[in-house]
Amino acid sequence: MRIQKGLLNSVLNNLLVVVLLLSTVSADAQETKTTTPQVPLVTEQMLLEAQDDVNNWLMYGRDYRSWRYSPLEQINTQNVKKLVPKWAFQTGVPYDKFECTPLVVNGVMYITTPNSHIFAVDARTGEEIWRYDYPLPDDMAICCGMVNRGAAIKDDKVFWVTLDAHLLALDAKTGTVLWDRVVGDHTNAESLTVAPLVVKDKVIVGMSGAEYGIRGSIDAFYADTGEQAWRFYTVPTKDEPGGDTWEGDSWLTGGGSAWVTGSYDPELNLVYWGTGNPAPDWNGDVRKGDNLYTDCIVALDADTGKLAWYFQATPHDVWDWDGVSEPVLIDMDVDGKPVKALVQVNRNGYFYVLDRTNGKFLYAKTYCEVTWSEGLDENGRPIVKPEAWTSEEGTIRVCPGVEGGKNWPPSAYNPQTNMLYFSVLEYCGSYHQDRVFYRKGLPYVGGGMTAEFDGGDRKMSGHISAIDISTGDIKWRHKTKFPNWAGCLTTAGGLVFSGDLEGKFMALDAKTGEVVWDFQTGSGVHAPPITYTVDGVQYIAIASGAVKYEEVNVRNGDTLYVFALFDEGK
Repeated sequence: MRIQKGLLNSVLNNLLVVVLLLSTVSADAQETKTTTPQVPLVTEQMLLEAQDDVNNWLMYGRDYRSWRYSPLEQINTQNVKKLVPKWAFQTGVPYDKFECTPLVVNGVMYITTPNSHIFAVDARTGEEIWRYDYPLPDDMAICCGMVNRGAAIKDDKVFWVTLDAHLLALDAKTGTVLWDRVVGDHTNAESLTVAPLVVKDKVIVGMSGAEYGIRGSIDAFYADTGEQAWRFYTVPTKDEPGGDTWEGDSWLTGGGSAWVTGSYDPELNLVYWGTGNPAPDWNGDVRKGDNLYTDCIVALDADTGKLAWYFQATPHDVWDWDGVSEPVLIDMDVDGKPVKALVQVNRNGYFYVLDRTNGKFLYAKTYCEVTWSEGLDENGRPIVKPEAWTSEEGTIRVCPGVEGGKNWPPSAYNPQTNMLYFSVLEYCGSYHQDRVFYRKGLPYVGGGMTAEFDGGDRKMSGHISAIDISTGDIKWRHKTKFPNWAGCLTTAGGLVFSGDLEGKFMALDAKTGEVVWDFQTGSGVHAPPITYTVDGVQYIAIASGAVKYEEVNVRNGDTLYVFALFDEGK
């Protein structure tokens, strides 16, 4: 009996140890579970108040006005030199232009890649939570590289587009596909590269593919079901308003891509979207007329997609100056009167200010070298120099070049300085016109363009510029060695964040343009930065990754870097 009691005590002791161990494991598992970021429902109210949300980055332009301004000031001009990398996320997929604006929701970051992959990662550590790899078909025709600029979120769904023109809704917590809708015909070179915009109960996207002679559109789908709500064709039929601006049946292959995310005014219930070049790009003889609604800002009723107004910056474009740059919505004084304004840094070299209630032209100024126009008339229509039109008679030279003065990378507006910050490509180009015949799925450009070089001496350059929106005056410029492609972020900490093609990610003083901090990312920077907080810590994130350009030695490598202030206690 004595042995049995000892054995019993031993068993009981061992059981106690096992119970304690299980309790410890259970406690550890419970602790791990509670520290894993949990995505809350992103309500319509949260999207409307996105500008005031210092923790999250809920949409492409940060808020519906596309300011890309954060009220965060933990990182500022006084301490920015202490900024250090906290983690990096390498996508591990084939390299191309990494142009993503990540979303951040309650400590979860959503990252999209150029060739249709999407990741959810812990925004504090970069640890992968889930990924979804979309199977792309082999028979795609895509202009200008494989690209994706980001996702959108509403309720418990992440919305995301693919290169073969699908719009998907995924479960924000698991990455499970909830619905998948075909938006365009990829065999007709219709593709999607845009970050969707969620407005109320709808998800809005814009089509890409003008260089293949598509007929562009802006499309809205119901967020819950994926059913199509409306479609606005950026090129009207001959029987619709604007159809008389296309000679013959040229509207059928008229282009008009809408490949950059627009903005939204909840009070006016209008969505503002920039549209791209007509097709063929450089031969205007086969599409005589102004070619509406290409190279326009269009204002659409968010519920119906009906056109409220339009403003065309470059009628009958023969230089490929897509007018897709983000419309930035700012309430401001013009000639001493308050105006609900819309400002845009257009690819054609002009900075425009419009009344966003009706599209009325208020003023414009050039921000780079402009040689194609003698100026603008009272309605903002350019007065084109006769020698600037392309023809079969020879080559013409104009400034800016085909990529424009500013391409797609988004600007950022700081209400403290009243300045808009943006990257500029400062170079000219030589254009020639060719005969063209349309064939489905084949390039439809009607000519070509060469960036300007002279005996090996590089004439192209770039800069990050600050413009006073009240006057259109350039306040400062930070010159870069090559044309500048990176987007911008500005903060209440008195900073502007941007990058360059040589791989440098930098912080500049928002008032003076002085570079106050920089970091070499290892590849060219195309993307715009974002900022967010987790557990009271402010982070800055940037996607780095570019492809090699002519005469520009850009290294490949798609990596997302995240920075925070150095903490001596860790």
